[in-house]
Amino acid sequence: MASSGLAKNIIVKGAREHNLKNVDVIIPRNKLVVITGVSGSGKSSLAFDTIYAEGQRRYVESLSSYARQFLGRMDKPEVDYIEGLSPAISIDQKGTSHNPRSTVGTVTEIYDYLRLLFARIGTPHCYKCGRVIQKQTVQQIADSILSLPEESKIQILAPVVRRRKGEHKEVFESARRAGFVRVRVNGETRDLSETFDLDKQKWHNIDVVVDRLVINSDVDSGRVTESAEAALSQSDGLVMVDVQGGDELIFSEDFACVHCNVGLGELEPRTFSFNNPHGACNTCTGLGFKLVVDPDLVIPDKSRSITDGGIVGWARSGSMSPWYSSQLLSLADSIGFDPDVPINKLTEDHLNIILNGTGSKRIQVNHKTRRGRTYRWRTKFEGVINNLERRHTETESESVRKEIERYMTSLPCQSCQGQRLRPEALAVTINESTIMNVTELSIRACYQWTIDLSDNAVLTDRQLSIASQILKEISARLEFLLNVGLDYLTLSRTASTLSGGEAQRIRLATQIGSGLMGVLYVCDEPSIGLHPADDDRLINTLKGLRDVGNTVLIVEHDEAIMRAADHIVDLGPGAGEHGGQIVASGTPKKVMSNTKSLTGQYLSGKKKIAIPTHRRTTNGSSITIKGASQNNLKNIDIEIPLGIFVCITGVSGSGKSTLINEILHKKLAQHFYGSRDRPGSFEEIDGIDNLDKVVNIDQSPIGRTPRSNPATYTGTFTPIRELFSQVPEARSRGYKPGRFSFNVKGGRCEACSGDGQINIEMQFLPDVSVPCEECDGNRYNREALEILYRGFSIADVLSMTVTEAVELFSNIPRISNKLQTLKDVGLGYIKLGQPATQLSGGEAQRVKLATELSKRATGQTLYILDEPTTGLSFEDCAHLLKVMHRLVDSGNSVVLIEHHLDLIKNADWLIDMGPGAGD
Repeated sequence: MASSGLAKNIIVKGAREHNLKNVDVIIPRNKLVVITGVSGSGKSSLAFDTIYAEGQRRYVESLSSYARQFLGRMDKPEVDYIEGLSPAISIDQKGTSHNPRSTVGTVTEIYDYLRLLFARIGTPHCYKCGRVIQKQTVQQIADSILSLPEESKIQILAPVVRRRKGEHKEVFESARRAGFVRVRVNGETRDLSETFDLDKQKWHNIDVVVDRLVINSDVDSGRVTESAEAALSQSDGLVMVDVQGGDELIFSEDFACVHCNVGLGELEPRTFSFNNPHGACNTCTGLGFKLVVDPDLVIPDKSRSITDGGIVGWARSGSMSPWYSSQLLSLADSIGFDPDVPINKLTEDHLNIILNGTGSKRIQVNHKTRRGRTYRWRTKFEGVINNLERRHTETESESVRKEIERYMTSLPCQSCQGQRLRPEALAVTINESTIMNVTELSIRACYQWTIDLSDNAVLTDRQLSIASQILKEISARLEFLLNVGLDYLTLSRTASTLSGGEAQRIRLATQIGSGLMGVLYVCDEPSIGLHPADDDRLINTLKGLRDVGNTVLIVEHDEAIMRAADHIVDLGPGAGEHGGQIVASGTPKKVMSNTKSLTGQYLSGKKKIAIPTHRRTTNGSSITIKGASQNNLKNIDIEIPLGIFVCITGVSGSGKSTLINEILHKKLAQHFYGSRDRPGSFEEIDGIDNLDKVVNIDQSPIGRTPRSNPATYTGTFTPIRELFSQVPEARSRGYKPGRFSFNVKGGRCEACSGDGQINIEMQFLPDVSVPCEECDGNRYNREALEILYRGFSIADVLSMTVTEAVELFSNIPRISNKLQTLKDVGLGYIKLGQPATQLSGGEAQRVKLATELSKRATGQTLYILDEPTTGLSFEDCAHLLKVMHRLVDSGNSVVLIEHHLDLIKNADWLIDMGPGAGD
């Protein structure tokens, strides 16, 4: 019986990972299966932490112990058993590369095929004069000479010296030893028996005369071939033919421009690799950008004077470093400016010298040490910018380098203009396009370029026979990217700038291209960032994966994908400890008929997020962005009304995130908080005075270690610790609030350093975390746990849910108000001490929202949220909308970038960007 189950289903029994409550579930194989449910209900725990983790662990365990030592050890998930598992591949949102060398082209391997294509059929040009460079065999050179007009009188020459100074006596001696009789020196033919006395301070051209003949029917082709060979051997691969009364012809057996004396070398795929020294630009080493000191970051506030620490790149703790202060004050005496006036009052020449130095001019520096001794010397003033760039290059200290990088910005490399490659590689073309021209096209335009090469007689028959298979591979991979809605991306786009959804869909397209069968794919919301108009393409891609014999398991909330699924598993009924159970499992139709399933009720239309009965009107103020031109924004002007709920919509790649995150948020962060992040390109922003702060609430974790939790993030834990220190027993013992922190010595358990867990290494088995025996997992020592508030210890409080804690601290407003806000945003089920690493993206975002809601409203705050519905179910979206409306009702402004129709229809004002993606 088990074998038939194995063939048709994945059977999970007794899954208990995180909040799963002994879950039993049957998942059909070779189907498109969606796992859904409210945020925190256990979807990822089932899909990734149980099913995928066990599939991956079994594969790793099947390897030899030698191979396993090179792989990360994997924990066995809390599950009784799983049957019917295939090899598992996870496609989640966490794998975006932060390597600046990683691009869409390299990640998808399309760039590898492009490098091969350009190496095999590219046409090289001289990067100086632009002439086409060709290499020829000896026979081809001889044939070209023989094809000259009848009766042409020619000399076959070996150009041995080109525009080089010197007497070149060794050149003449070498030619004599080789048996040659004549040479041409600076255009004059002379006999080698002569004595040559060249001016060594002047440029010279010297050609050895190999042969002289007349082209006619009687000429011996063998003689011409031998002469060409002799010339090539004398001149390192060049042959010059001087036609009497005509032009000079130059032939090369290498890729070289004989006019500019520029060599290219053999074209290889590595010639076009910016990750290989053979192809990378020498200046930027293939990064395409250089870190340079930015004067605006060195002097962010020009209303301050030099003595007031206005040059922050040379200041420490707000005041000027004594060493640099001496140099600047001495410079002021030398060139005549007042260091006490605001920097914006200095002349342009004086500011230029301060930043860039005095060049070769020396000044006298007077430096007084802390002990009162004065030293004087004359030196060149280096300049602030030159000083910082030199120290950044020379230092071996990572902390010094990072400190200097605070005053630096990335600018396109001046040598390669941001194109990453050497000039030789950038001078190779196919159909008049360089390899970097092709990578800067959108995916759709690049796909059309490959089709045009194949179909429009652009290539010769020989080129097409070489390139046809390469073009097929490139076209197929580009088509996969088109099918997952990424037609607006470029191959040159750096991987670190991709959103989680974009990166995931790229990996999805790559997997489709691999053609694997019999695999279990586990995906985490592939629809993130995708406009509803592109849903069909993604669904067809997922079905394509299924149809070739794979099981596709998706954690998803998108309505269109759920309706297209073969099977839905709905977890719930609530979140956290109120979830972790299978509420419904079956076809979409079956789930819709299940009255216990919230997902089913929304899908069937029995429950829906209502359209508001009225819309707010603007308070009359607005913020206006003029001349926005970053990335694909076409110099647009846009007015965003304040005091209402504004939603920015548009297809993926239409410029929403560029406008709001790259331009508006970065500029406001710079204005209010002195952020060093440079905003995107724009002319001006009006209306900033209508705001007093900006808050960007994203789904990034509230902390990256288990020591971070909702109590610490919201600021609730500090008053709780203060409250415990005021308990009579604590006061009699002299305990301070720090005694109740698990991060510092005093009250924490020192056996586990306040972690509550001990990690035990198990060699080739996975490491095991066990509760600390000393504190029994409570994190605190016995003395701290003896202090009780209303019968509860500090460890008991951290183990409480938000709802339980609200009741316990109901008579202490500074604690209960913050906790009540957490409960209001639907997080009553999470524990105060729940590690940040165990919170989902949606939960983390709502913790941040609750923190903002608990602050005193100024009525002039702009809240920015980029796709806050990521990871949220229909019910979660309803909770989120209540929070959004509450923020706006307090007089604040909310700007949302969103594709979710339920949120869009609740907005007071819509700004739709487009009409298409990319250019």
